[in-house]
Amino acid sequence: MSSLFKQLSDSMAETVAAVSPSIVRVEARRRLAATGIAWSAEIVVTSNHGVEQEENLYVGLHDGTRASAQLVGRDPSNDLAVLRVPGGTMTPAQWGDNSTLQVGHLVLALGRPTEAVQATLGVVSALIAGTRRTEEAPKKRNRRQMGQVLADGYIQTDVVMYPGFSGGPLLSGDGLFHGLNTSGFRSGASISVPVTTIRNTVMTLLTHGKIKQGYLGVGVQPVRLPAAVAQQLDQETGLLVMSVESASPAEAVGVLVGDIITALDGQTTETVDELLLTLHGERVGKTVTLDLVRGGQTASLQVTIGERS
Repeated sequence: MSSLFKQLSDSMAETVAAVSPSIVRVEARRRLAATGIAWSAEIVVTSNHGVEQEENLYVGLHDGTRASAQLVGRDPSNDLAVLRVPGGTMTPAQWGDNSTLQVGHLVLALGRPTEAVQATLGVVSALIAGTRRTEEAPKKRNRRQMGQVLADGYIQTDVVMYPGFSGGPLLSGDGLFHGLNTSGFRSGASISVPVTTIRNTVMTLLTHGKIKQGYLGVGVQPVRLPAAVAQQLDQETGLLVMSVESASPAEAVGVLVGDIITALDGQTTETVDELLLTLHGERVGKTVTLDLVRGGQTASLQVTIGERS
């Protein structure tokens, strides 16, 4: 048993050493630095909440040197940010296929908030599917169980997220990176953004410099639905409209203060987070159904999703 344990320990240490050149320190805030992953020789992907300033950015490299960086863009909904290191010669990370990841797999969360790479061990505790509904997926979701989630799903682990680990990689037994770790979501669990989401964000930001975000133009807060409506919709809460912005998509279709929004494009909106996740960039410019309660009666409007400036 001791021999097997030593072999496993040695193998893990060797793997960490092999991938450490692709892990950088991100100096973009006054407190402890965050971590980043080399996407290419000049591009770093990191956590959005770890980039608190947009000037005087630096990354700490594997060889102990520092290099100046520029912010390419942000994706706040997925807590991702992309930096460019002009003339960089970083070692690009090797990414795995999330479909091979299973609950129970051993994983390492790696970080470089200081000069040396640090590691913590855990297991994959859950693989959470995305909240963007396909034609076959159910419209209802138990959000109280799921908590605040990413639109394209996430990896949940029991690794300990030490300070400065956000933006670092989730390393699986195949020696590949399967996600980007973040403490930027109030979920009470260790969350990793999956490779597919990272890839989409990086490609979009490198091409357009921004991520589209849908826009309705309403100020809302959660409220309990009338008992009869709650039973009819099988839904306990909705979003009470507190304000409607002038010249907004909501004003254009006649949304009124006092309306209660219950769903958008067939997806329930019981919390503000649900509404924000529903207003992802793919819906910008599309006309969808807005379900609401007005005067105790259910109603529907056709609204064209705008783009938040």
